[in-house]
Amino acid sequence: MNYNLNKIAAAPQQKATTGRALRKLLSFLGPEKRRLINAFFTIMISSGINLTIPFLVGHTIDKYVQTKQYNGILLYSGILFIMFLISLTTSYVQTRLMGGVGQRMLYSLRNAVFTKLQELPIAFFNQNKTGDLISRINNDTDKLNQFFSQSLMQFIGGIVSMVGAGIFLLCINLRLGLATLAPGLLLLVFTRLISPWVKRKNAANMKSTGSMSSEIQESLSNFKVIIAFNRRDYFRKRFATANKEQYKTAVSAGLVNNIFMPVFSLCANLAQLSVLAYGIYLISTGQFTIGLLISYLSYATYFYNPIRQLAALWTNFQVAMAGWDRISQILNLESNLKVVPSDKKEEDTALITFKNVNFSYPDGKDILHNINFRLEKGKTYALVGPTGGGKTTTASLIARLYDATDGEVLLQGKDIRSYSPEERTQKIGFILQEPFLFTGTIRENIIYGNKNYADYTSEQLMDVMEKANLHTLLERFDEGLDTKVVSSGESVSLGQKQLIAFMRAVLRDPELLVLDEATANIDTVTEQLLEDILKRLPEQTTRVIIAHRLNTIENADEIFFVNDGEIIRAGSFNHAMNMLLQHERST
Repeated sequence: MNYNLNKIAAAPQQKATTGRALRKLLSFLGPEKRRLINAFFTIMISSGINLTIPFLVGHTIDKYVQTKQYNGILLYSGILFIMFLISLTTSYVQTRLMGGVGQRMLYSLRNAVFTKLQELPIAFFNQNKTGDLISRINNDTDKLNQFFSQSLMQFIGGIVSMVGAGIFLLCINLRLGLATLAPGLLLLVFTRLISPWVKRKNAANMKSTGSMSSEIQESLSNFKVIIAFNRRDYFRKRFATANKEQYKTAVSAGLVNNIFMPVFSLCANLAQLSVLAYGIYLISTGQFTIGLLISYLSYATYFYNPIRQLAALWTNFQVAMAGWDRISQILNLESNLKVVPSDKKEEDTALITFKNVNFSYPDGKDILHNINFRLEKGKTYALVGPTGGGKTTTASLIARLYDATDGEVLLQGKDIRSYSPEERTQKIGFILQEPFLFTGTIRENIIYGNKNYADYTSEQLMDVMEKANLHTLLERFDEGLDTKVVSSGESVSLGQKQLIAFMRAVLRDPELLVLDEATANIDTVTEQLLEDILKRLPEQTTRVIIAHRLNTIENADEIFFVNDGEIIRAGSFNHAMNMLLQHERST
């Protein structure tokens, strides 16, 4: 499966109608059904009251104001005052209800997006910018929250008011009603024609916002390198380009978002003019009263004022739907590293077996070609070869960070894809060249994801580490297990990060331990200490070492030379060195 979001956005599944997209979005509001019903009920009460008021005002003018019956005026004034108070109360209740609904939906959406991102494979993150993904979680979900908490019920209330006002207009006088509503039909056609364009412009603006976030995230996370190489100018130019693009799309989105208002206002004014001209004519012929004309003008206002509001609300809706499109692109993704059923287990004494394995990245670049080899239990293997030859890719396939494009990778005679992530990670430990640490303490980092020691006290954990000879590594940290660590790595050196990652991997007691340049930033004395710890691992533990230091691999039981997508048994250590020298001379 391709994990490039830009291509996913162009896929046929993204051509779903707004209605279908909205229905899927509303599924996140399932737990809020009762609150939504209550909010809708309060809207119906408020709208019903507001629609009744113009009729009562017209009735009061015709029956009591023109005849100067002040008792009737006072009575209807009191009735109207009570109705206003009820309308105010229902509006407050509706606002409280929808504010909570919007926030809870935002909470659920962000959880859903983040959970989905955690399910996706490394290939996805290699192809998509971190800043853009952060923007989808923060910015795009907030656009939806703003619509649901602030605009949705106004949107529904406006439609109810329009429908009710339209019914009153037609019932009072059919011809005048049709003349009043005619500009509204023009607005409907205009809105349907213009909405897709508005949505596209807002989607482009959100994408440019995500790109700018990516530039900021990249420059700040690599600021040391920028300073070291004095390349502030390079990142300034890149940010300026992204910022300029965001400015252009923001201006464009702002223009289209505001195009509704003047058109809606023009149609509302035409309707008011029609009511006044035709209404005065009807009064002059005795077919209308002054009070009825005032009521009619109010209903025309009740019909077109919501349209003015709906102009802004419709824009908010288009912005929200553009954000939902970007969010649903992630939610619709499925990992291609699924657990597959496999009852077949071959009679194989090897821990890892590659059978006719080919691998290429999503961009189409071939990395490995028809690879076959076996890793026996308890042995130490080394992968050597030039940079870019495929060593790390091979290790990644062993740990199932990727799946083979063709062929099979077997773990203990069984398809590695049939193991659950928990089973696989318990069997295989992986130490990267640049390991990632979480903000917290060393204790929290080394027992991360290790259920065996989750409830251990510090004293119990120290006993375990002494048995594994890891306490000698811990002594290099002043505060031991309580040493503070931040994810950026500023609190510890790169070498110390590798030591923490080493302790984390060894504590899992894996059946296979993969070390990808795990000692690249460690001094030779510490490297020797790590070598002693590796020797004390259980006899059945298999080790795979990727390293450029010759002393790291010279004691390996078997050495593989990896280059140009091929893996060749190198035989002795000297033979492996000769192969490396021959490659360097040929290049």
